Amino acid sequence: MVRMNRRSLLFGMGAALVAPAFSQDRKLRIIAFGAHPDDCDIRVGGTAAMWSQMGHAVKFVACTNGDAGHPVMGGAPLARRRRAEATEAGRRIGVTYDILDIHDGELMPTLENRNLIIQKIREWNADLVLSSRPNDYHPDHRYTGVLVQDAAYMVVVPAVLPNTPPIKRNPVFLYYEDRFQKPTPFKPDIVVDISSVWDKKVDDMDAHESQFYEFQTNVNASVEVPTDKAERKKWLSKRRTPQPNEAIRATMSKWYGPTVAAKNPLYYEAFEICEYGAQPDAARIHELFPMLPKQG
Repeated sequence: MVRMNRRSLLFGMGAALVAPAFSQDRKLRIIAFGAHPDDCDIRVGGTAAMWSQMGHAVKFVACTNGDAGHPVMGGAPLARRRRAEATEAGRRIGVTYDILDIHDGELMPTLENRNLIIQKIREWNADLVLSSRPNDYHPDHRYTGVLVQDAAYMVVVPAVLPNTPPIKRNPVFLYYEDRFQKPTPFKPDIVVDISSVWDKKVDDMDAHESQFYEFQTNVNASVEVPTDKAERKKWLSKRRTPQPNEAIRATMSKWYGPTVAAKNPLYYEAFEICEYGAQPDAARIHELFPMLPKQG
């Protein structure tokens, strides 16, 4: 199979894959996929809060119900609890939260599940789609990336799921940051400064108590989580403070300048452009990320 680079996709396959421009007055529609309830919050919660503050519509989709993500609880009671936590987390940052009825640890890249992803993207009429890359330690994370990749072209094909009208223009697809190196390391094409909403992101993650507090103490006895709610948030903020590498700081400098890129700590979220969706130029990226500073 011939692998085409982004330049080939942009210039060699015609306008259908080029992200079309639209009016700045139009509200964006963004959909983010995670394997479990809390994954989207970790990877894009800050940027989602900024989109929401600007009046854009954001949906988080958990591809499993999280019913195995706790050392003590499990099954339907945990699934109900995690749904309630996700709903509250979404409320705190102004996003809609959907959870698919698939058991935690059992997500597979089937045609049925691909069609679920296609349906979600179409129903949301998404301009921008985000997900994990298809290489990760957890099979649910990997298969979330595979399913969203496989949907990236099919969302515009009328004969696929004909009862759900195809999206009129191919969205831009982005990957979340990760630290995995094989087969290829994450490439930060877009880095967003989320320092203005860092506290909101911490508040968002704080709603997932079963994950960020209880799971940690049960899995790792050396981890001590404060019992006081205010101190617990401070602990969570410190524990989740990003650790940027040189590539992150270089891309941050591109979008914000060297002064912002040199900050320590640097509160950010980073994204890589997927080759399979519409390919955005700098102007389109600014449309999709209106929180980025204008250049020139």
